[in-house]
Amino acid sequence: MTKRITSETYYDPGLATPAYVRIGAVNRIGIACKYPLLCLLTFVAFMSLSGAVSSQESSFSQNESSDNILRVNANLVILNATVVDRHNALVSGLDKGNFQVYENHILQPIKHFSHEDIPVTVGLVIDNSGSMKSKHKDVIAAGLSFANSSNPLDQIFVVNFNEHVTWGLPADTPFTDQRDQLRRALSTINTTGETALYDAIAAALGHLKLGNCDKKVLIVVSDGGDNASKHSLAQVTEMAKSSDAIIYAIGVFDEQDKDQNPGVLKRFAKETGGEAYFPQSSTELASICETIARDIRNQYTLSYVPAISRLDGGYRNVEVKASSPKHGRLSVRTRTGYLVPLALPSQALQTVGHDSRN
Repeated sequence: MTKRITSETYYDPGLATPAYVRIGAVNRIGIACKYPLLCLLTFVAFMSLSGAVSSQESSFSQNESSDNILRVNANLVILNATVVDRHNALVSGLDKGNFQVYENHILQPIKHFSHEDIPVTVGLVIDNSGSMKSKHKDVIAAGLSFANSSNPLDQIFVVNFNEHVTWGLPADTPFTDQRDQLRRALSTINTTGETALYDAIAAALGHLKLGNCDKKVLIVVSDGGDNASKHSLAQVTEMAKSSDAIIYAIGVFDEQDKDQNPGVLKRFAKETGGEAYFPQSSTELASICETIARDIRNQYTLSYVPAISRLDGGYRNVEVKASSPKHGRLSVRTRTGYLVPLALPSQALQTVGHDSRN
């Protein structure tokens, strides 16, 4: 008899919207697993399984019996962390014992640890307002440089915005790993009009959920100003804090633009564990995007079960520290915390992944 192991929506207090985070959209789980961390997470959760769920989900064939389906559940906070030394150089080769994770200043036992290059779902959020016209060729080159430096299996999409938000890829192509498609997505716009930055980030955060990679990233190229959005800064900040996305921001400024706001870009990056860059010239964009790609590919992934389990609707502060005598003083960049839901809905499990048959 064949068994099906499915990817589930696991409860993770805060790193999702509104109350869940996908530990993995499992496309293939078998004897040889493509992503070791994903296999580990699924295996450990399965070992703690309290019982199989007998009801059928609508996404599965009605002809399959419930004893062919295994469901797993876990309560984990998952963090992606970048570690740099005092020279701001990426540090690799650390292990679980080099890290300490604190939630609300309470040390948390690390349950899972990994350091591997896994595919990510990436959104390029590109400002195409009038102030960006002279920099557009450099922005296209930067987007392609990022793609060329990334994992070949990354899922990439493009959000272009001025006072309107538009999708760079065709409607039937939610993501691409093809460079020609990406070039067209970055090229077929007019740099005119005002700026709806917050609306663009909100749309991109929503689109990230369609991706089946475990890590989600946005790269925002803008001056940080906004004079046309329907969403407020507070609304979109809460959306970012409630998501599991990492936001990298690149500030490109025009001296004549009075709406520029580098503080907004710094805020989005800090809240989500990303980084904000402010080049002197748009010609530096390509090298910055290459730096971001290296950062993403060299992150550590840590998870823990929160010591405080109550669903109080509050915000939990998170801090990750790393130490290694070999590398000297280390700095860790990760998200600053997460939002906790008020209550866990009664039907907690929703299948979101594909299946594997042995």
